[in-house]
Amino acid sequence: MSRKAAEILAAQVIAKPDCVLGLATGSTPVGAYQQLIRWCREGILDFSHVKTVNLDEYKGLKPDNDQSYRYFMNQNLFSGINIRLENTHVPDGAEEDSGKACRDYDRVIEEAGGVDLQLLGIGHDGHIGFNEPSEYFSKGTSCVTLAERTIEANKRFFSSADEVPRRAYTMGIGSIMKAEKILIVVSGEDKAEITAKAFGGPVTPEVPASILQFHPDVTLVADKAALSKWKESGR
Repeated sequence: MSRKAAEILAAQVIAKPDCVLGLATGSTPVGAYQQLIRWCREGILDFSHVKTVNLDEYKGLKPDNDQSYRYFMNQNLFSGINIRLENTHVPDGAEEDSGKACRDYDRVIEEAGGVDLQLLGIGHDGHIGFNEPSEYFSKGTSCVTLAERTIEANKRFFSSADEVPRRAYTMGIGSIMKAEKILIVVSGEDKAEITAKAFGGPVTPEVPASILQFHPDVTLVADKAALSKWKESGR
């Protein structure tokens, strides 16, 4: 599964060497990132002209904090490939002014020229990025309060749940949907129910990932366990 995701990302880089990749954090993409590093070191991939924009960052964490998503990306991908760090972008978690942080990041995405390929995972409640279930779909970057289930899922990366930040900056649903292509990677039986809802149920902001049904170019890479409850109903 990780290799398939890496192949799709690599194909984008080969087809457009100066592309803009939208990237994600968490345990799901790590295998794909490791494969991209191997291919880069073997001379198969060249990231020297690639730009990246990450989905999200915890509010209140500085880039050198080992639990920040900037730190995660540096450790799990950027340090292993020949990308220029000034071409890699993550929301500024250290910016206390939420409005400024969100406006600045929307400007970063716009000045990069938009996202060619956006990599996503999915939360147990259907969130993409940190866009939690809501009454509406968000447009641009926003500062969100994390749901308790999200905090519970992410506490494994911290010493305790109390250390997980309660707020985060996240690329908006509108920004995600503007990407030319979307790649979503899902694994595990614990994601089966939400995968079925997201891709086989109604489109609703209560299941944020369901909006992907309206995107013209989405690739879902999943294992059998994650797809075990998805019945396509003839689609």
